[in-house]
Amino acid sequence: MAVNKIGTRRESSLHRILKFRCAGAEGQTEVDAGAYVADGISAEGEFIEVQTGSFAPLRQKARELAFRGGLRIIHPVIVTKYIEVLDKRGQTLYRRKSPRRGSPWDLFDALVYAPELPLIPGLRIELALVDVVEKRISNGKGSWRRKGLSILGRELSAWRESITLQSPKDYLRFVPFKRDEEFTSFLLAKKAGIPVHTAQKTLNTLYKMKLVERIGKKGNTLVYKLKARATRRNASF
Repeated sequence: MAVNKIGTRRESSLHRILKFRCAGAEGQTEVDAGAYVADGISAEGEFIEVQTGSFAPLRQKARELAFRGGLRIIHPVIVTKYIEVLDKRGQTLYRRKSPRRGSPWDLFDALVYAPELPLIPGLRIELALVDVVEKRISNGKGSWRRKGLSILGRELSAWRESITLQSPKDYLRFVPFKRDEEFTSFLLAKKAGIPVHTAQKTLNTLYKMKLVERIGKKGNTLVYKLKARATRRNASF
């Protein structure tokens, strides 16, 4: 019997929809693979894992699945989120649009804890840029931050596009600097229009992937340059 299986009863609607969509009509879902169960497998034999949170729990599983037939990790990036609040009878009280917008840079919130994954042969990461509806119920049992509203789940509202990162060099699209330029997380944040903490996670991840190098400090801020052998394949966002 396979171990490390996650019960499908606990998977979210978004996870389930992405699993079936990416496996395709000719693929399968919930597939035994040695000591693990993969979310799916395509008709071509590539394993599929949908990962909505940190990539850290996938470290060992990803290596085995990639070795067995290749692995595509689907990571949903929620570009726009609509919040629909229901009463205890399931009737809609109101619906609003969340002010936060997601972007491909959100990948590094998950990847920073497992920066070695893109280096595994046979592994690719696909960012699924989507809009979702998050349903909440007014039952007084939820977080105080949500004023007692409990989250029922997230449903796919729209599929915008997908971005596939096939090899480590594909991640250089996140470095909008020339080879001879020196830069910091503050400069990256300003140029890319992202928060500084996101820029810090991005550069820390790319450093561990050996795509950028640390060449010194300006005060307490690390200074980076592109690695000599790094060659950009795609333009930045």
